[in-house]
Amino acid sequence: MTWTASSSLNITNIRVYRSTVSGGPYTVIATLPKTTTFTNSGLTIGTTYHYVVSAVNSSGQVSGYSNQASKTAR
Repeated sequence: MTWTASSSLNITNIRVYRSTVSGGPYTVIATLPKTTTFTNSGLTIGTTYHYVVSAVNSSGQVSGYSNQASKTAR
């Protein structure tokens, strides 16, 4: 999956969250250095997964969730 990078210079990490329920609750599945891509492996075929991301700044503050993206594993 990909997303648009934050324009903030203080962003240090991106958190990727996943749920099998649309709208959450979400679980953190990865904390990445400032990036705009993530590949999720080990998924169950036929299951729909829902993803959101948030940005973490240098003070440890976490942004709100992005818009949700959904995909069924094949």
